[in-house]
Amino acid sequence: MWTELLSALALLLVLEGILPFLNPTGMRKTMRMLSEMDDKTLRVTGFFTMIAGAILLYIVRT
Repeated sequence: MWTELLSALALLLVLEGILPFLNPTGMRKTMRMLSEMDDKTLRVTGFFTMIAGAILLYIVRT
């Protein structure tokens, strides 16, 4: 179980690093836009992102 969790974390770090590596200017613009959003919008976006990830994980694992 720990191996799978650490593998998932490693994959997350790789995926998170792709955008700033390939397009640092676009990443900066995205971060600026995110910092200007209100808390409710960020929470709703985060919630739907978590739900989409959970559904995708369920589909992949079954």
